[in-house]
Amino acid sequence: MLAEYINFMKDRADDILILTTQHIQLSVMALIIAIAIGVPLGILIAKFPSTSSFVIGLANAVQAIPSLALLGFLVPFLGIGSTPSIVMIVMYTLLPIIKNTYTGLVNIDKAILEAGKGMGMTEIQLMRMVQLPLALPVIMAGIRIAAVTAVGFTTLAALIGAGGLGQLIYRGISMVNNQMILAGAIPAMILALLIDYILLLVEKIVTPKGIK
Repeated sequence: MLAEYINFMKDRADDILILTTQHIQLSVMALIIAIAIGVPLGILIAKFPSTSSFVIGLANAVQAIPSLALLGFLVPFLGIGSTPSIVMIVMYTLLPIIKNTYTGLVNIDKAILEAGKGMGMTEIQLMRMVQLPLALPVIMAGIRIAAVTAVGFTTLAALIGAGGLGQLIYRGISMVNNQMILAGAIPAMILALLIDYILLLVEKIVTPKGIK
């Protein structure tokens, strides 16, 4: 079994490399968009806590929608290919980013914020120099969860012609070819672990010393 899998990987190395590159591009693009939306939204609901239940509840509701149903809904509006796939992945990865950003900010010790205000800091300075650095480990934890989620959901992109490693998985299922299924599934799993590890290193680099 192992020998057959290794031989299959060698024979399809070029195809697997292309599909892996597509998988990375889709996942990273969706993650960047989700961060660009989720972090500011988390900051906003931390500033206006009365809106947090609605926003987080809405993000939770999106998570409850079956992924295939969501794809089926998006295709008539956005067509097939990478665009609806990225939109779907973004929608499924927003929750941990929004929730962790909000949680990290609202759990900061109020005495620290009062001290910052006492030093004459503006709201923007307080957010940039105190709140975000203190909340960063929690925010990064949400981003790491979102990254792993993005890699997983990107496998569905193959169903609407966006490419990625899911193409091997679904083709293998239709052909009842275990080697082909594993050729898509194992690189996707390794990719998820690798992205999580890279983001962990980024977290250690950008988190100020003394903050855990």
